[in-house]
Amino acid sequence: MSKWHISGFADEMSPELGIQLRELNRLGVGYMEPRTVDGCNISDLSQEQLAQMKSALAAAGVKVSSIGSPLGKISVEEDLGPHMEKLKRTLEIQKELDAPYVRMFSFYIPNGREPGEFRGQVLDRLGQMAEEAAKWDGILLHENEKGIYGDTAPRCLDLMEQLGSPHFRAVFDFANFVEVGQDTSEAFRLMRPYIRYIHIKDAETLPEGKKRIVPAGQGEGHVAEILQELHTGGWEGFLSLEPHLVDFSGLAALEQDPQKREAKLEPVEAWELALSSLRDILTQIGVQEA
Repeated sequence: MSKWHISGFADEMSPELGIQLRELNRLGVGYMEPRTVDGCNISDLSQEQLAQMKSALAAAGVKVSSIGSPLGKISVEEDLGPHMEKLKRTLEIQKELDAPYVRMFSFYIPNGREPGEFRGQVLDRLGQMAEEAAKWDGILLHENEKGIYGDTAPRCLDLMEQLGSPHFRAVFDFANFVEVGQDTSEAFRLMRPYIRYIHIKDAETLPEGKKRIVPAGQGEGHVAEILQELHTGGWEGFLSLEPHLVDFSGLAALEQDPQKREAKLEPVEAWELALSSLRDILTQIGVQEA
């Protein structure tokens, strides 16, 4: 039977690590994808903070599925030097937390410019980052994110075909593809050989054309169908919840142009809704959590 583990961005429940771990325990989730820890970005933790986090994780019995880093979430025209230092520190943190992966991005494209203009720069930068990851025996996972070079499936595929290696693979994010008008079924067909990790959130198109994040299975992401195909094909790995159903602490620092969401749920309630929606889909397709 395929081994599927549920993980998630617990900072959407609270910026405080203690509360994150308490709620994960209550919800029966044994992994997390740390992004904000007690108000600090995971890539910026000091050694003292990292030691405290390791102790808290061990006490709670929670493991780390991937480092939810901000790597590559800068303009393609920004100086890469400081970012490479952040990469090295993040890879160090990855090893300390015994995390198998580091989530990252492929650089924001300047407004009004075509992504293709920057293809060479993006490939060069990501190539340097993948080489550094190889030195640490780390695995970088590229996330399709709106506004970056790799936001559509063809450009994500281009990155994988040019740079794909045991140290550079893909995250598949349903909602992010929907938000840029990319059909997720087509994206899955193109990206399937490179998908190592799944982000679970869905999105729908409102009558005025805007996109809205919704629980898995309630949008246009074909979440159940794609997970069914993965299950049938014997895929194994992590399903990481990134609910985005309410505004949460730290969002402004993570999004280039965040739009305030109408919060009808408390953060923990929103996380629970996202989790129950995913578990309903897993039951539907016959997958048992590992």
